[in-house]
Amino acid sequence: MSETVLAFDIETIPDIELGARLYGLETLEVPQQFEALLQKRRQDASGSEFMPIHLHRVIVIGMVHKTSEGLRCLSLGSDIATERERIERFFSGLERWVPRLVSWNGTQFDLPVLNYRSLRYGICAPRYWETGERHPDFRYNNYLSRYHWRHTDLMDVLGGYQSGRNAVRLAEAAQLVGLPGKMGFSGDQVLEQYLAGARERIDRYCETDALNTYLLFLRLEKMRGRLSAEAFRSASDEVESWLGSQADPYWRDFRVHWDLARWHAEEGS
Repeated sequence: MSETVLAFDIETIPDIELGARLYGLETLEVPQQFEALLQKRRQDASGSEFMPIHLHRVIVIGMVHKTSEGLRCLSLGSDIATERERIERFFSGLERWVPRLVSWNGTQFDLPVLNYRSLRYGICAPRYWETGERHPDFRYNNYLSRYHWRHTDLMDVLGGYQSGRNAVRLAEAAQLVGLPGKMGFSGDQVLEQYLAGARERIDRYCETDALNTYLLFLRLEKMRGRLSAEAFRSASDEVESWLGSQADPYWRDFRVHWDLARWHAEEGS
């Protein structure tokens, strides 16, 4: 694979401070502010507690970065002090590498969240917003247009661009093809883990989502004929080699879960 690829995922918590200002809840204590926001959301969204896009605060961005020099999995999370710096560093990477962005539901969630948080902090990202005015090759292949490949939203593509009707969870798509999917906890437990101080655990969880996304992307590229069977095996072997080089027990567990999920997938074929 010759192009640079950046598969990514974000994890967020509610922006309680902004919500309190928007809805006049400043006189309440933080726990009461949060409960009031949840109650309002339940009323506005037929019982859903999932916050609107502009009320998410980014606590980690997990990434798999693939270049001609190799592959690495990393995150902009607990080791970075502020949300602003996490987002600035993410878009700085786009400016430097101009990669193929790969996500799962990034069109509906991850990128809109990053857009609004960038708006809040005034973060400059010219390449990301480019549509051909300065770089003609971006006119028909940019990050913003839904049907372009520079940002490949796997859920959108595989669901025939009917993501609302055909929404599939990343973990379920991963297990469909013999990948581990979620490990340790699920997305609706991120706030609980955050409040418990388990920031590094959230970082690993987000990196896992990015790695599952990258591995699904390899399968899509093979389906599209952009990776031969040999190139697909080589790219998959590169991930396994990276996993084998990691001292963190979390990644050893990922490898074990991958082997088990792959066995189940092969047994069911």
